[in-house]
Amino acid sequence: MRRFLLFLVLLLLIHTNRQMINGSEVLTISNETSEIQALFTEMNLTGVVNYTAFEQAMIGYKKICEKKKEILTLIDFSKPSSEERLYVFDVKQKKVLYTSIVSHGRNSGSLYATSFSNKSGSFKSSLGFYLTMNTYNGKNGYSLVLEGLEKGINDKARERAIVMHGASYSDPSVISSSGRLGRSLGCPALPLKVCKKIINEIKDGSLLYIYADNNDYLTQSSIL
Repeated sequence: MRRFLLFLVLLLLIHTNRQMINGSEVLTISNETSEIQALFTEMNLTGVVNYTAFEQAMIGYKKICEKKKEILTLIDFSKPSSEERLYVFDVKQKKVLYTSIVSHGRNSGSLYATSFSNKSGSFKSSLGFYLTMNTYNGKNGYSLVLEGLEKGINDKARERAIVMHGASYSDPSVISSSGRLGRSLGCPALPLKVCKKIINEIKDGSLLYIYADNNDYLTQSSIL
């Protein structure tokens, strides 16, 4: 009987504690994973947010010390641009502050973003963790500077002028006419109606994580 109970406990641990490392699913027994699962449930994110994307974002949130705010933004590029895939979380208050549609880079894909780059002139989005910086008014209006935190993955964001900004091609009306949003030169572009509100919430030292179901990123990331 004792052996049978131990076997059941082991099965439970295997089922609830899994992680992707170097593109392979391996078993881990982690209090951190349990805490993230509990937070996901408490925030009522089931059926709304991709758990794997949320888990990876939270792992980075817990590791990265440069952040100054308890705000976490997740962009989930495993979803099409026709759906809401940007989420702003208040981690301390355990609530969702904003959700929004968001555009990806023109050479990353059409409806879905599937190809990513850190190279200037690629016009592709870059995955990984960013620190939000200052705002400014430029050719795309009110914009937020993003500092890429992952070498070789997104650390050329400033050089490439990858910023968060509003754009008319990111309006929901574009989806009605073409089935997807328009695309940027690599920036996460928001609808003009919500751009300023979201930027003001996350500016000056919060974390942004751009996710995709991408094994190459997991292999290269020093954070995950």
